[in-house]
Amino acid sequence: MCITIAGSASAQLKYPATRTDASVVDDYFGMKVADPYRWLEDDNSAETAEWVKAQNAVTGAYLQKIPFRNALKNRLTRLFTYERSGAPFKRNGKYYFYRNDGLQNQAVLYEQATLTSEPVVFLDPNKLSDDGTVALTNVSFSPDGRYYAYVIARSGSDWNEIYVADRATHQLLSDHIMWAKFTGVEWLGDGFFYSAYDAPDGSELSSKNEYHKVKYHRIGTPQSDDRIEFQDLDNPLHFHSVEVSDDERFIFLYKSLGHGNSIYVKDMKAENPEYKVLVPGFDDECGVVASDDKAIYIFTAKDAPRNRLVAIPVGDIRPEAAYTVIPEGKSVLAGVQRAGDRFIVTYETDASDHPQVFDLNGKFLYEIKLPGIGSVGISSSPKHSEVFYTFSSYTTPGTIYSLNLADGSSSLMKQPRLQFNPEDFTTEQVTYTSKDGTEVRMFLTHKKGITKNGKNPTLLYGYGGFNISLTPAFNARIIPFLEAGGIYAVANLRGGSEYGEEWHEAGTKMKKQNVFDDFIAAAEWLIKEKYTSPKHLACNGGSNGGLLVGATINQRPDLFAAAVPQVGVMDMMRYHLFTIGWNWAGDYGRSDDSREMAEYLLAYSPLHNIKNDGTRYPAVLVTTGDHDDRVVPAHSFKYAATLQAANTGKAPKIIRIDSKAGHGSGKPISKQIEEYADIYGFIMYHLGMKPKWEE
Repeated sequence: MCITIAGSASAQLKYPATRTDASVVDDYFGMKVADPYRWLEDDNSAETAEWVKAQNAVTGAYLQKIPFRNALKNRLTRLFTYERSGAPFKRNGKYYFYRNDGLQNQAVLYEQATLTSEPVVFLDPNKLSDDGTVALTNVSFSPDGRYYAYVIARSGSDWNEIYVADRATHQLLSDHIMWAKFTGVEWLGDGFFYSAYDAPDGSELSSKNEYHKVKYHRIGTPQSDDRIEFQDLDNPLHFHSVEVSDDERFIFLYKSLGHGNSIYVKDMKAENPEYKVLVPGFDDECGVVASDDKAIYIFTAKDAPRNRLVAIPVGDIRPEAAYTVIPEGKSVLAGVQRAGDRFIVTYETDASDHPQVFDLNGKFLYEIKLPGIGSVGISSSPKHSEVFYTFSSYTTPGTIYSLNLADGSSSLMKQPRLQFNPEDFTTEQVTYTSKDGTEVRMFLTHKKGITKNGKNPTLLYGYGGFNISLTPAFNARIIPFLEAGGIYAVANLRGGSEYGEEWHEAGTKMKKQNVFDDFIAAAEWLIKEKYTSPKHLACNGGSNGGLLVGATINQRPDLFAAAVPQVGVMDMMRYHLFTIGWNWAGDYGRSDDSREMAEYLLAYSPLHNIKNDGTRYPAVLVTTGDHDDRVVPAHSFKYAATLQAANTGKAPKIIRIDSKAGHGSGKPISKQIEEYADIYGFIMYHLGMKPKWEE
């Protein structure tokens, strides 16, 4: 390893030598594509481990030279030090909620006899590991209240383990489930259903996952005795899961392949219970909202790109018997939940939430009045009329309210107190025009009274994929950037769900370039309107957003001074070969689909389009985790190695590889603070910011 840092973070770097293998060349319908860093795909090799160690040494030394990095970390620590809670939920007559007292690595689950009772710790995941890297992903209570099952993930992995305990004594039972993945815990009788794969053959972090099964586990028996409830040997790439209705009458079986799913139902009151089609096909997203003795209520995009609520009579369970309860509207129907004898419907208008209440016949009753533009999370149950919700925005942390379902009034329950003044900031929503004339919306959050002089440090964030909407939500990590005079810009790109399925589809497969064009147009608009300029503009995104950043800086490196692609999909030719990468084909297409598709993917793949002709690239910080088994770290490894070998100017091209960390879910607070200090320190340094915070 060789590194040179002479007193300044901006000194010319020497990167670790990365071996190339010119013999590795793939053939895609006659197109020859070299892959000289293929060896970095082996996460178990000693050579890869040494490469990771050498890269982290360079990156760590570089980031520590940023003058205000420690001050930024201290400021982030103070900002994260606030009590935050989740909305209560009711199970078996008691209330539960998650709470973090500030710097706990994982939120703790509390129990209350009543809403005014003193909360007691029910389950503390911080006691499940010494370093906070075991995350609690789900807790499910048996219908009789005797047991609870909890699901954990280790080091950010998507692999899950399930444990069962006595609810009264918290004594662990012998039951222990391994190799569960993308699973819930659905109780029925004296056991529960879960979803799992067979134990991986080879690396558990990169081996391809196939043949997803639904299994039934009976309490007190070994996992080896678990019964297969459903599997599909003809379709190894399908996902399968079940839900059990509250009255345990219906078992709903979901089959999916990326975007879109079908639903089957088994009526346990039938003489010979067997699965029957409830919603056919894989073309649309759908899900069971609730069921009663009259109907099964289903949220669906079928024949409704902005979604609707339908019902199928219990006495005539056929897809053809479905009738509309709440029709498709002008805004996207983003979600439906049952609360007693009401439906709470969350509409999304221009990427912000607007919840409304309907009766069971689909009659509009009222809109829930929110304190501003933002996002809501609803906690409700068909079993009772108690409703709680959380509201947040870019500068409002999750605030909890109770809803009087009868009259629509809300009461404040818990409001976090942070060490910053949200009144100093404002969020505006703007509209700009993309390359093909499409209008795109964007949120801008900044200090009040900024001057549009082209000199404001600006961070442009985007995602643009998988039918995911970016609505305003709070994260303490952006506050120091805003305090230092920065503008945080979030573009609602095509590929998301902000305007329904048509908006999503317009950013998929052979239309993926639309997403990059939307992001580029956002940057150009910010510059044209004199909010910022290229030397004051950075871009950031994670996962599919990491792909977005990588593709964008290849196409328009002149627009940015810094770029941070996090856990990105960087090799579009081989992404489908690892873990569940094949599941993304609905959005991306695959390189083995056709020559036309392979050519399209190759034309924007971040790994394959890095310029090597002296074109100046922005400073780039690539981030990944060594336990990321969703977007495997090989994507980032090969991308960073290619960047470092290319002639792209003197700005640094470094990679930060976190240990015992995955795709992001369940990451301990301590690791989050370290990561954000590095990411935002890197961005702010390369935008020329010299922030100071009170100690």
